[in-house]
Amino acid sequence: MPGFEPMTAVTEAFTSFLFGKVETTRLPVRTSTGQAQAIYLPTAAPGLGDSGVIIGREVYSGKGYIYDPFQLYGQQLPAPHWLVLGESGNGKSSLEKTYVLRQLRFRDRQVVVLDAQGEDGVGEWNLIAQALGITPIRLDPMAALDSNIRLNPLDPAITSTGQLALLRTIIEVAMGHGLDERAGFALKVAHAHVHTTVTDRQPVLTDIVERLRHPVATSAETMNVGLEDVRNWGLDVALVLDRLVDGDLRGMFDGPTTVGIDLDAPLIVFDLSHIDRNSIAMPILMAIVGVWLEHTWIRPDRKKRIFLVEEAWHIINSPFVAQLFQRLLKFGRRLGLSFVAVVHHLSDVVDGAAAKEAAAILKMASTRTIYMQKADEARATGHVLGLPRWAVEIIPTLSPGIAVWDVNGNVQVVKHLVSEAERPLVYTDRAMTEEASATQRGLTAAELADDAVA
Repeated sequence: MPGFEPMTAVTEAFTSFLFGKVETTRLPVRTSTGQAQAIYLPTAAPGLGDSGVIIGREVYSGKGYIYDPFQLYGQQLPAPHWLVLGESGNGKSSLEKTYVLRQLRFRDRQVVVLDAQGEDGVGEWNLIAQALGITPIRLDPMAALDSNIRLNPLDPAITSTGQLALLRTIIEVAMGHGLDERAGFALKVAHAHVHTTVTDRQPVLTDIVERLRHPVATSAETMNVGLEDVRNWGLDVALVLDRLVDGDLRGMFDGPTTVGIDLDAPLIVFDLSHIDRNSIAMPILMAIVGVWLEHTWIRPDRKKRIFLVEEAWHIINSPFVAQLFQRLLKFGRRLGLSFVAVVHHLSDVVDGAAAKEAAAILKMASTRTIYMQKADEARATGHVLGLPRWAVEIIPTLSPGIAVWDVNGNVQVVKHLVSEAERPLVYTDRAMTEEASATQRGLTAAELADDAVA
């Protein structure tokens, strides 16, 4: 046609491709790996930002991994609470300790640790406490009564409502079931009488036990029942509390709170290593410590606080204790509290009597760190936490020190790194501890803190 140039080969090829007449192929290219890395650029999932403490490095990309719940809270993290899972001997303990050391480098941080493990008569955190000039608060029912540390469930720093809730929890944990209405009424009137009549000193548990055994007339009149009825209703409650006053748990909660506990120290360690981890004392102890801290430690002073609990299944697996901590987590979130729960297996939690309460606490933990678990446990964990399939499949293959991190859906595989100054403090088996003593000699707390984030 006049005015039209013949169709070029390029145009013809394009037209054929457009209408599917021919299929294009890419010729193979021979190259070296050194040249190919410039053609196929590496990619990596987005990190969590560059503000916070160094955890280690991402295994697949090699990037540094930085995490801080206070920096991420809000847009990236709906809650600052953290769950750490995994078999023993895979690095949970060293992660906890280095994380705390690195957080303490910030001046507006404060940490409370419930140290439930240990050897040679001291808790796992004893070395770190010594290095930072901290004396652990050791709770021990076998210690001499005149030298033991006491936490009073009726401390005036705890509100009257908080005291009554704590007393109910102690009794329900010990009994293994909830209080019926009559026993609850006997406890309530006994507490109310003690609260209003004992004003010249701290009320103590002995006062409650005495009033349960010998109720006053006004207690019966409010319900229009006989005095003997009120006494009978409160008898079992009195027997349970008597264990804390004159039984196998005496010496920890049966007197005024010990004077001199420094709640302004950057690190506060409650050494629970002398308590039988399988006894009823442990969940009772954690309930009392948790409520006491809620009313005496958490304050609206703009400080960021971390509450780290080892053997946290004692809390989450008891419906009565879990309810107290569930309230603490909701309340503490507004005041800058990050709760860190360390457990071995998720099945310890979700298959227990407190499945509903455990699910609520797990839902508030927006950060989950999972170390090596066996295949069956990994699948169960992945199902409960909603982990991607690839993460579930690699959990049984993880080496010590490497974990799957799920931070509100941002899932990475991270290798935890320990500095030379931290190493003697965080590896707590006997051989490492003996070597640590010589290594740490001469290091000041400031030098330890500086090296912790190097």
